[in-house]
Amino acid sequence: MQLTFHGAARTVTGSCHLVEARGQRILIDCGMVQGGRAVEEENAGPFGFDPASIDTVLLTHAHLDHCGRLPLLVKRGFRGRIIATAATRDLARIVMLDAAHLQEEEARRATRRAQRHGKERPEVQPLYSVIDALDAMDRFEGSVAYREAKRLGDGLRATFFDAGHILGSASILLEEETPTGSASVLFSGDIGGPGHPLLADAAPPPRADAVVMETTYGDRLHRPYKASLDEFHDAIHGTFARGGNVIIPTFALERAQEILFVLRDGVATRRLQASTQVFLDSPMAISATDVFRRHPECYGSTLAALFARGEDPFAVPGLHFTRETSESMAINRIVGGAIIMAGSGMCTGGRVRHHLKHNLYRPDAGIIFVGFAAQGTLARKIIDGARSVDLFGEEIPVRARIHTINGFSAHADQAELLAWRHAIAGVRTTFLVHGEEKAMAAFAPMVGNGRVEMPTQHQTFKV
Repeated sequence: MQLTFHGAARTVTGSCHLVEARGQRILIDCGMVQGGRAVEEENAGPFGFDPASIDTVLLTHAHLDHCGRLPLLVKRGFRGRIIATAATRDLARIVMLDAAHLQEEEARRATRRAQRHGKERPEVQPLYSVIDALDAMDRFEGSVAYREAKRLGDGLRATFFDAGHILGSASILLEEETPTGSASVLFSGDIGGPGHPLLADAAPPPRADAVVMETTYGDRLHRPYKASLDEFHDAIHGTFARGGNVIIPTFALERAQEILFVLRDGVATRRLQASTQVFLDSPMAISATDVFRRHPECYGSTLAALFARGEDPFAVPGLHFTRETSESMAINRIVGGAIIMAGSGMCTGGRVRHHLKHNLYRPDAGIIFVGFAAQGTLARKIIDGARSVDLFGEEIPVRARIHTINGFSAHADQAELLAWRHAIAGVRTTFLVHGEEKAMAAFAPMVGNGRVEMPTQHQTFKV
């Protein structure tokens, strides 16, 4: 079994790993790189392999940095099958279509800008189109349940295990049987921390020969969940006391739903006023919330109990869903007392950038970050203390109160990652991916048994 790392190698985004075994070429994820402007060229660059040569894609989950280049893979010749859980398939459709739409819009804007400046050049083309995204959806082959072994070919099978990260997320165990022996490699995908209210905890298989695991938070611990809840409510109350709005850059999948759940609970326990205006200004998050309701097989016990009682865990009093652009623009006329949730979580695009433009300069506003922000993203610049940031060609001063609450993270922290890894017996090699180098360097000595590798881009190993 040969393993080559074509993404998320000593960086956090762009997951893409190629396995060659039993005459099959199998891709684990095919995600976008996220960050600064330079990543546009990286995403448009070659994969490092011929897309037409890939037989199967196994998709761990539907975040953009894991599925976002699937339409490009198909556009460049992939004609194999994509296998994922049912929830991942449904969410991936939303994510890929949204990404395609945004790229088409950006391409049209870039063409108009060039024409206004009198530049003579061909019309700017998007990385991929909505048609390409729909073509990628046609490659999905049914769906697979947790712990169901899926035969990929003679002597080769894949089994999906709940990763507890977002709805439908999975760690994937790939097993090879040969006349002379067997080999297995487990791909963690992204691992969720235990005890969150919406999803079940991650449940890895009992053993594997090799593990490819994420290390997003390999160098730090999260605050306890209850302490994070207290900090979250304090940030809201403090902002409202100053007369400002709360802006929450929100990942559409899982994080938006968890924050809605937390706000609903806050009203029920009187920590928040029922009259508080809450805006979910993200068409993708709205659609993802509908998908959540259709997949009870992924629920944790808290969420399952609420649905069993006929209660909607995402129904916040005073909640407004804003799908239309005109509705989103109208929110910016509100000067205080509103909670505005909008994508994207790393502020690399989406409607949140408009809300930041209208609120970042105001000392009475509060910006609450509830997820990871990769190097080079606007969110990371703000978190790291930038005094001003560029938004739509205008330099906006950062005067708002900035809050970073990692206890809501959908990623396991260092201790939780170690617990997940140590629950797997027989591991001879652990490959660390999907993390910044300093996080990997801190995590590597703690792994313990077996060899630890930190692959570089396009590096190949025998398993």
